[in-house]
Formats: sequence, C-alpha cells, structure tokens
Amino acid sequence: MSHAGRPARRLAMALSVALLAAGLGAAATGSAQAGAGSRAGGAQNRGFQDCPALSELPEDADPANWRCEAMTAVGHLRLGRAEVPVDEPLAITFAEGTDDGEFRQVFGAMAAPPLRVPGTPLSVTPRYGGYSDFRSDNERRGELDLTFGLSGPGLPPGCSIGSAADPVHLVLLETDPPEVVTPDPLVVTFGVEDNRFAAPRTSGCGPLGPVLDRVLRLPSPAGANRIGLDARVTMRPYGEVR
Repeated sequence: MSHAGRPARRLAMALSVALLAAGLGAAATGSAQAGAGSRAGGAQNRGFQDCPALSELPEDADPANWRCEAMTAVGHLRLGRAEVPVDEPLAITFAEGTDDGEFRQVFGAMAAPPLRVPGTPLSVTPRYGGYSDFRSDNERRGELDLTFGLSGPGLPPGCSIGSAADPVHLVLLETDPPEVVTPDPLVVTFGVEDNRFAAPRTSGCGPLGPVLDRVLRLPSPAGANRIGLDARVTMRPYGEVR
C-alpha cells in the first residue's frame, strides 16, 4: 500500500461515514461517479478576453502606459485535511500601468474549474475574494483573496471555505524566479507559494457545515495549509489587446 495515498483514503473513509450518517451516502457514490468526467476546463483558453475595458481604467489613463496580463497556473492546494491537485489551470486577468506617475492595477476576472478532492465526492472551486495586489517587491510576489466553493451531494450552491466577509488571504512568495519564454508577446513563467495562511470554517453549507468542518479539520490555523503554483503570464500593451 502506498504511503502517499493513505491520507486521501482516510479522508474518503471519514467523509463517507459522515455522509452516511447524514443519510447521503448513496447520493455521494452516484455523484462521484457521474461527475468524474464532467468538470469545466475552459479557464486555460480565456486568453485576453477578460482584460478590463479601457473604460474601466482610471479616468484619462493613457493606454500606451498600460498592459493586460493573462495568467494561468497549476499546482497543489491543501486546505485543512483536504489535499487538492490543481491539475486544471486557474486563470487570472488584470491590467496594470501608471496614472499621473503612480502605479495602478485594475482586476479583470478569475476563472477556475471545480477541482476534485481525490477519493471523495467533493470538489473545490477557487474564486476571487475581492482583493488583489500583483505588484511584486522584495517581500512577496503578490497578494490575493480567495474563497473556495464546495460542491458535492447535499451541498447547497453557496457552500464554501471562506466568504466575502471572511476570505482566505494569500501572501504569495516566489519559489522559482521569473523566466522569459518569449519576448514578443512577452511570456514569463515563475513559481509561487503560501504556506502561512489560515483557512476558516465552512459557510453557507447548511446542516452539513459542521460535518464538513469536522472531517476537513476546519478552521485550520496558519501553517497547516498551503498553495503552490507554477504560473505562466502573457502580457500585451493595451494597443494590442484583442
């Protein structure tokens, strides 16, 4: 028996017992089988279509001083007891430039497919939590607020880890330095991670909220969670965005 697979099997067993206790065991098995091949995977193909419009940039902003950045990333996520492969790309698009000599950013959009928690009927969908700052410095590569939607048998649509009022706040540190893939269009790759954030208890999950919290060991303190991403960013001046 593989040691690497034991945590996933233990989590699956604990979750199955909890769902059976809640009367949802049969539905869990059926949903897990039916949904195995139906995840959305369009995030990697969005390109520059989610760039903020010129009208969304600061008033009187000169497009010549602005560019759109379209990022995709894969990697791994740990939230409490859940180990989640980010094996389908997350996509984030934003604009950055200067306005009256000051650096500014305008968020565009985030898209992500549901990510299956191995061995369970649960999926986790990362969602934008309302705050971002992608200007890197000597301390960090950027900051980002996320919530993590939970879907599975018996879970209502608003079920999540983190909420608009209490999102998960990431401070992303560089693990691999930027490397230029192509100069025109400018494409850069790099690695980031955060293993210091806290994960709150679930919210909006109805009667199964306490069950999920117990099985997933939420809330989870700082240092017990991790996200690691390999990112690829394509950049274009606003005069070239299509």
